[in-house]
Amino acid sequence: MSEENQIADTEDLQERLAEVQVLLARHKLVEDLVHRQEGPRHDLVEDIVHKQHLNELQTKLAPMHPADIAYILEALPPDERLIAWNLVKSEREGEILLEVSDAVRETLIDSMERTELVAAAETLDADELADLVPDLPHDVVADVFQSLSVEEREQLRAAMSYPEDSVGSIMDFEMVTVREDVTLEVVLRYLRRFDELPDHTDQLFVVDREEHLKGVLPLNILLVNEVEDEVGALMQTEFVELEPDDLAEEAAKAFERYDLVSAPVVDRDGKLVGRVTVNAVVDFIREEAESEQLAQAGLREEEDIFASVWDSVKNRWAWLAINLVTAFVASRVIGAFEDSIEKLVALAALMPIVAGIGGNSGNQTITMIVRAIAMGQVQPDAARRLLRKELGVATINGLIWGGLLGIAAWWLYGSFKLGVVMTSAMTLNLLLAASAGVGIPLLRQKFGADPAVGGSVMITALTDSGGFFIFLGLATLFLM
Repeated sequence: MSEENQIADTEDLQERLAEVQVLLARHKLVEDLVHRQEGPRHDLVEDIVHKQHLNELQTKLAPMHPADIAYILEALPPDERLIAWNLVKSEREGEILLEVSDAVRETLIDSMERTELVAAAETLDADELADLVPDLPHDVVADVFQSLSVEEREQLRAAMSYPEDSVGSIMDFEMVTVREDVTLEVVLRYLRRFDELPDHTDQLFVVDREEHLKGVLPLNILLVNEVEDEVGALMQTEFVELEPDDLAEEAAKAFERYDLVSAPVVDRDGKLVGRVTVNAVVDFIREEAESEQLAQAGLREEEDIFASVWDSVKNRWAWLAINLVTAFVASRVIGAFEDSIEKLVALAALMPIVAGIGGNSGNQTITMIVRAIAMGQVQPDAARRLLRKELGVATINGLIWGGLLGIAAWWLYGSFKLGVVMTSAMTLNLLLAASAGVGIPLLRQKFGADPAVGGSVMITALTDSGGFFIFLGLATLFLM
């Protein structure tokens, strides 16, 4: 592996980030000191010091992998981030823009001149450009489009025409094709003409003159057989093939199930149009996981941790507003039982336990259901079975843990009835949490919404209000 493509492990990457931060801090400190000094050669000294520190920082960044530089840029505040970004070699800017998060990419693009953006985009392949184009200004896209060859333009149009969650959006156009009527010797001579094979090439695609896919020739079969053998005799005709309109999620499952490194993509006529590689699948899985985590917390999109206050507010306000409404409802539930709480102060100490345990149990359930939906394990007729199972789990947990809490309440406050109320309320709230944990994601899926969006927020709101109402209602009914 070349030094420029050296990939750092996590610990080494943290050390490099620390080194870059130290260099930036030293650069800022020394520049401030020099700037305050007066003298006949003040400007010259300041310029020398400035270049010295920036050269040292550039030397530190130069051998890093684009993904590692992207990680460092995301961890730096905006002013330091731009200093480091301006030291990156122009021919690597396109690769780094693909690696950084969407939020950080916007800040970097905003800081670049039009000519810089065009130059960075021109270093990318058509499938990579398709990922970057939505974030580029229209005039830059037009310039880049004009600089492409006819074939690359068609590939870019094709890549941009597919939905984000489709196989076409993660498809790669770089691949090696051969004919079935040639010998392995001809194939080997053909491969030697390449400077290097496309990344993650584990098989060659066998096509006819109309580019219809006939089979695949794994490299291990190519290398261990006699050079006089023909491709048609050795190629595999049983293989996994995808179509551009297939869901990328389904492709990811196929890669996991069959341990694939690459898979061909064919159109409806059986013509080879591209391939999907394992690195694209891994990126898709990571992005989907991050998106699901954000959605469960009620965040609309990934956020630059150093973003402006207003940008962060806009990203978070929607579900916070919903939380405010549900918190107000919960407070009104408590307010409705003020007389009971005044007569038995123990209720105020115990009711958060019922609500908190219910919220935790509901989040466990909803996490399992959302994961099962994502894995394609939940069919439409499975709702009743899942609900029965989760209600059973909730009943057992409620009786066991609610019983223990009931005994604790009896011991602390000397009231057997309070212990029974505690156990009953805990069990009922866990049943409510189980019902909501199964029902919320399945209903959202049924109506075409993302099952993960806001799940934690909704389940917590429901179990808080429901838990307070159940506990205080039972207490009022049996203790007052």
